[in-house]
Amino acid sequence: MKTHEPLAETGAGPDPAQSIRNLFQEYVIPSYGRFDLVFTRGAGSYLWDVHGRRYLDLGSGIAVCCLGHSHPAIVETLARQASRLIHVSNLYYHELQGRLAEALVHRIEPGKCFFANSGAEANEGLFKLARRFGHDEGRFEILTAIQSFHGRTLAGIAATGQDKVKKGFEPMTPGFRHVPFNDLEAVRAALSPATVAVMIEGVQGEGGITPAAPEYLLGLRRLCDEHRLLLLMDGVQCGHYRTGRFQSFQRILETVDGGNGFCPDGISMAKSLAGGFPMGAFWVRKPHADRLGPGTHASTFGGTPLACSVALTVLEVIQREKLDERARQTGAWLREQLEGLRQKHVGLIRAVRGLGLMVGIELEPGAPAFVRAAKPAAAVVVQALQREGVLTIPAGSQVVRLLPPLNLQASEAQEGIERIDKVLSQLHS
Repeated sequence: MKTHEPLAETGAGPDPAQSIRNLFQEYVIPSYGRFDLVFTRGAGSYLWDVHGRRYLDLGSGIAVCCLGHSHPAIVETLARQASRLIHVSNLYYHELQGRLAEALVHRIEPGKCFFANSGAEANEGLFKLARRFGHDEGRFEILTAIQSFHGRTLAGIAATGQDKVKKGFEPMTPGFRHVPFNDLEAVRAALSPATVAVMIEGVQGEGGITPAAPEYLLGLRRLCDEHRLLLLMDGVQCGHYRTGRFQSFQRILETVDGGNGFCPDGISMAKSLAGGFPMGAFWVRKPHADRLGPGTHASTFGGTPLACSVALTVLEVIQREKLDERARQTGAWLREQLEGLRQKHVGLIRAVRGLGLMVGIELEPGAPAFVRAAKPAAAVVVQALQREGVLTIPAGSQVVRLLPPLNLQASEAQEGIERIDKVLSQLHS
């Protein structure tokens, strides 16, 4: 047997799933709490496990596979570009990186982009931008929000407003303080002579699918202008058309007076950027776009021809198939149906919220079905849905996230609602 030949296709051992889990237990660092599922292939909105069972994927790799699994356009682009040029050092130029930067800038405002490999790396770049901006004045402190999430690097966990990610890694990287989300006065009160920037998510993802209020965004822009601070936005999960616009702040402010004039100074991107191919980026507004000059920041694999070609293809498919509009329509339908389930299964669901195809189901932790369980409410529901062939993502202990592909079909959305209804009925009995 070839060392890379799938165990599930060779019949190795009586249980290929256990054979694969054994490999992980012996050779993979156990830094993830994994669900007991082993997948071998995917197509569209579905994944198949080693036993051939099909699952409707309403998590899409935590908002990564925005076109679903193995989209034909991505497959074709990968094969074509791999036959031409996979990698070239950033010591040189190549057309695809320039074209992708242009495409991203045109969807925001005049500025420039840097390419990396992940959301954590993109956020690291914004942290460095802020420190560079305030360095000569001795300013370095970045204010972030409680319940935020900004990555797993040392600076990322220091920036994240959740204590659970920090445990065991103290002392924290200095220069970050946390204030309540959607509370402009809390930001104002927290300002110090060392403050150089404010960083938030347009929609808190790991924190429970909580959108920023329009007045909060507009107020932050005024406050940052007043105090010469950078306003940075983490669009890693809520960006790339997930809410129905390229960036979530564009959706939140699209009908608000003064909303058209709003723009942050920097935005981090990743996840959906290349539809499953590893890629991150950050955009910097024009007045600050040249602040990170030669020698100040770098990435060996950032912005390769292969990654950029896939990211351009993702943008082309989204535009051609009008997936921004579909995200709005399907997301609104899902929230409407889930609100109906909240009323049907009284006492199980506390609230339904979100924008576009970023939907959160907040559960009632005091419901009898959850009180009796040894696990948090979100874990109970997520695992019950897995048994029904549906994949969702927990956000903390009380929220179940739906982050499906942007091209989720109406029949697939209906299937998801029916199975969620079935699970809630079982929990209600």
